[in-house]
Amino acid sequence: MSDHTDERETFHHDPIGHAEARAGMTVGELADSYGEAGIGASDIHEAVDIYSEMLDDDVTTFFGLAGAMVPTGMRAIVSELIRDGHIDVLVTTGANCTHDSIEAIGGKHHHGEVTPEDRTEREHDETLRDEGVDRIYNVYLPQEHFALFENHLRDEVFSTLEEEGPVSIQRMTEELGRANSEVNDREDVPEDAGVLAAAYENDVPVYCPAFQDSVLGLQAWMYSQTSEFTVDALADMTQITDIAYEADSAGAMVVGGGVPKNYVLQTMLVSPDAYDYAVQLTMDPSNTGGLSGATLEEARSWGKLEKDARNVSVYADATITLPLVVAAARERIGE
Repeated sequence: MSDHTDERETFHHDPIGHAEARAGMTVGELADSYGEAGIGASDIHEAVDIYSEMLDDDVTTFFGLAGAMVPTGMRAIVSELIRDGHIDVLVTTGANCTHDSIEAIGGKHHHGEVTPEDRTEREHDETLRDEGVDRIYNVYLPQEHFALFENHLRDEVFSTLEEEGPVSIQRMTEELGRANSEVNDREDVPEDAGVLAAAYENDVPVYCPAFQDSVLGLQAWMYSQTSEFTVDALADMTQITDIAYEADSAGAMVVGGGVPKNYVLQTMLVSPDAYDYAVQLTMDPSNTGGLSGATLEEARSWGKLEKDARNVSVYADATITLPLVVAAARERIGE
């Protein structure tokens, strides 16, 4: 058999090794072991490597949090990152703001079922509706918590903002974080005050560009029908683009897709520089042309990433990958 090694210009990478899974391994050791393997395992390893660099104090970190990551149990991870100074800008959904606030003031989400053995999924959801329970895949939320949330917004948030005239969405999330923090402490709620409270307490701006698409947005609209409360949807643009413009080095951690992903990435379109680092955790495929699964290489073509930026996309359930990547990266930097 002839040896073509010298003729293969692109065949220069290390051979595949084999990941380990042994008792007593730390998360960081497991992520390092993933680097020996291929496909998604090697992507996780690279995500940890890149995110570790993003946690440097000299990097301004934009964190995009899509979907319903809070009710599915990712709340503490994000709030702890904020409190430890690892998120400089948070962009999220109205759903996450809503569910974060519900837990801050005493509500809880519960483990549930997608389809019980004795009925179809439709029959199951009809029963849940009759019993006043909302379902997010295998997570349940009693509907009475939304009434609690409505009262919280009207008594603690909107009534204060009404006096300020038109407010930005970021100002609204800031006031909601303040209210969450104060009520959580005042009522001695056993659950942590959460993401918005941590952002308020640590001066981290929270942007929620599509907040109308949520119970938070519905409640804001209803309150505005009988009051002077008004939200200026464009007011945040100056603030977030200024942060991007002034950053010496910037990184994007994008969990999920949709509006938070695009809002994080588009901030660089009006800046002289672009992201130096980017990690994307998504389940959406890139070949449909949708933004949620679009590769970060594609974002580079728009000028959202520097040509030499370090980036990786991990295609897997973010409730699995986010804790793993964050824990391994924090282990690597000694936290």
